[in-house]
Formats: sequence, C-alpha cells, structure tokens
Amino acid sequence: MFSDNFQRKIRKEAQLWRDEGIISASQYQQLADRYQFNNLEAAARDRSRMIAIAIGGILLILGAIIFIAASWQEWSRDVKFILMISLFFSVTIIGFYTWREPALKKAEGKKPEKSKRLLGEALLILGAFILGVTILLMAQAFNISGSASEWLLAWGFGVLVMAYSLSLNSLGILAIVLIQIGYWTGLGDWWYTPNEWSWARLIVRHMPLVSWLLFIPLAYICRSRWIFGLAIFAFASSLQFNLNPLQILTYADIAPWVASFAFALPPALLWSYDDLLFPTVNYRLFQPLARTLAFFCFGFAFYMLSFRWQWQFPDYGYSPPTTNSNILRTLPIIDVGILSGLAVLQWLFLLRQRNNPARREMVFTLVLIGTFIGLILLIPFWHQGITRIPALGIFAFNVLLATLAWGLIQEGLKLNDRRSFWGGMLLLTLQVLSRVWEYNSDLPLKSLVFVMCGSALISAGLWFERRLSESKSKKSNSNS
Repeated sequence: MFSDNFQRKIRKEAQLWRDEGIISASQYQQLADRYQFNNLEAAARDRSRMIAIAIGGILLILGAIIFIAASWQEWSRDVKFILMISLFFSVTIIGFYTWREPALKKAEGKKPEKSKRLLGEALLILGAFILGVTILLMAQAFNISGSASEWLLAWGFGVLVMAYSLSLNSLGILAIVLIQIGYWTGLGDWWYTPNEWSWARLIVRHMPLVSWLLFIPLAYICRSRWIFGLAIFAFASSLQFNLNPLQILTYADIAPWVASFAFALPPALLWSYDDLLFPTVNYRLFQPLARTLAFFCFGFAFYMLSFRWQWQFPDYGYSPPTTNSNILRTLPIIDVGILSGLAVLQWLFLLRQRNNPARREMVFTLVLIGTFIGLILLIPFWHQGITRIPALGIFAFNVLLATLAWGLIQEGLKLNDRRSFWGGMLLLTLQVLSRVWEYNSDLPLKSLVFVMCGSALISAGLWFERRLSESKSKKSNSNS
C-alpha cells in the first residue's frame, strides 16, 4: 500500500507530465490506476470525518468530566463509583472497537483507515488516564488512605493489564513510566523507614525482579524495542538504587558481595541474553539490543569505579550501620539470587552453542566479556571482604575502561560502525577528562587537555567519515 503523501506527489507530477505532453492521457490513467489516485479523495474525506469525531468526542468527554466535577460533592459513594467506572469502560470500549476496526478491514483485504486506528489508540490512552483519576477519586470517596507511590503503582499495573490485553506499545510505555514514577516516589520511604511494610513497599523492594518478569514478556507481545529498552533501564536502575553499591563499597564490614553483584549482574544478564530461551520465541528480536545495552552497563561500571573517592574510607559524613543485619534485611537478596541463577542459565545456554561455527569466531569476545564480569565480581569483593586494595582497584578499572573504549573503536573500524567507533571515542575522552579533573591539576593543564581532546575528536571524526566513504565507494565500484 502507498502512503497518501507519496500518492499526492505522484499525482501532481503525473498531471504536470500530462499537461506538458510528456505522457498521454491513457498513460496518465495507467498511473492513476497503479497508484490509486482516486482513493485520495476518499482518504481525505475519512480523515476529515475522523477529525470531527475526535474533536466532538473530546468535547463530550470534557463536558461529562465537568458535570461530574460540579456535582461530585452531592452524590453518594455508590453513584460516584458507578459514574467513574461507566466513564472508564465507555471510553475504553469505544476506543477498542475504533482501534480494532482497521485491522479487521485489513484482514478482509480492504484498505485500513489509519486515522481511525489513531483515534482508537488515543481513546484507549485517554481511558488509561481516566483509570488513574478513578483510582484516586475512589480512594478519597471510600476514605482509603494511601501514599502517592501506592496510587501510581496501582495505576501503572492497571495500565499494564490493558497493555497485555491489547498488545499496544503506547499503553506498555505508559505503564512502565507510571510504575517507575511510583518506584522513585516510594524509594525514599523504603530507605528511611525500612521496618514499615505495605504492598507498594514490597513492589519497590523487588522492583528489579518485577521489571524483568513483567516488562520483558510485554516487549515480545508488543514486539517493541522501546518497551524492551525501558524494561532494561527499569531493571538496571532499580537494582543499583536498591543495592546502593557505591555507598556500601566504602565500608568493609557490610555485605562484601553486594557491590560486586550490583555492578556485574546487568552486563552478565544482558550479554548472555538470548530470545530463544523463551519457549514460544523462534527468532532473535532483542539480542542485538541487549548486547549493546550490556556495553553501556560495562562502561557505567568501569567509569564509576575508576574514581579515587570510591575506594577511600571517608573521614566524615555518613556513618555506617552498626550491624550487618539491618542492611541485609533491607537488601533485595531474593532478587539477586533469582537473577543470578537466571544469568548462570543464560551463560550455560550460550556456552552450549560453542560448536556452532558462528560462535567459534566469538571465542575471544566471550573470554573478554567473561574476564570483565569476573574482575567486576572479584575486585570489589576482595576490597571489602579480604583486604583493602584501593590503588589496585583504581588502576584495574581505569585499565578496563580504556580496554573497553579501545575495543569499541576497533570494532567500529572493523565493521564500519559509527555507533561503536563514536562510543569508544567518547568513552576514552571522558576518561581522560575525568582523570585530569579529578586529580586537581592546574587550570592551564586542564585547558590544554580539553583543547587536545577536542582536536583529537574532530580529527578522528573527519578521518573515520573519509575512510567510511572511501570504503563504500570501493564496494559500489566492485559490485558494478
């Protein structure tokens, strides 16, 4: 099927050719039949009708909301509940049938109306927002006390059910965003009052596991890279904030395994991730994205652990807890255990395919990635659990950061990949600038380093683009 914009351009050019005598009337008619010029007017008419329905529907819904708001205090709780639930179901059902109609037409071989599908999706999103308002108003009407985190999490999980039911990307993204806002809202309460419990705090406590188990399958149902990326962000960020490894790394008497697992788990899970682990999936849809995100996790871990202050005991400020039991009680040990077991299973599945010829070429990469993960596990644990090694830790993670940057640059040059090349260049530049700034050098030296890094980036970028264009021209000449 052709887009309306493309059809309009072709019709305009064809009419110009016909008027100038380049093509005959019969040839113009053949183009009209091929590119379906006659459907343009019908599409414009359908679009105009959908706009009118959309504007009118929005005004009707706003009118209903204003009427409810004006009479809200006068109605009983039962009337309020019935009205809000009726409004939610009415908007959602109308949106569902409007959204589904183009798919049914496409299945029948007819041209689907994109405007109607967009209108239906907009109504479904509006229904999701009405659901949040309904939850809040019903809690007030029935005197149900709760925090903002509980409201946002309940709203987010309600939208998540809608996303699973409809396989709709926009609802899935909205659900993840709402749940994450609820997580960030409830994180402070969980840190400062760990002994108080509620269902929302239980979700906040186990957000890494919840993100992995609920958001990753939704990405397959919706076939959405955006949802997969947001799911990985929710998992990795909540794991870091729940375990708080940078603060725990400073104190040798507090759970020496925590910092190691916090930094090692995300890249270990993402690099070994394989779509084929799901029984119903027979294609690799998200594995390349997962491995790209694994490099982001490696870069983040190496960069954060390359700073000197991460490895030194502070002389003032935060004082560590007096017992390990208080810390261990607040740590999501269940999440770490389950996700670590999943990482082991994924690596076993990955290594089982070592006899595959395509896998043999990746032996060096697997060894390098395994070394990265092993050092992330070993060095922080040794620093906390056995003996202090601040100098070795700083040196090791600076070497690892430089190795990762150099490897990305080499990969970019080998495959002519801009993302790998520029990722390595920016990572290497960030390391140099951070070290110069961290060690309190004189301002003239800092200025010189900034100028040199800027010049190096410009020169490397121009050289890489020239090399890439020459490679493409040679390839096109050899093909011709």
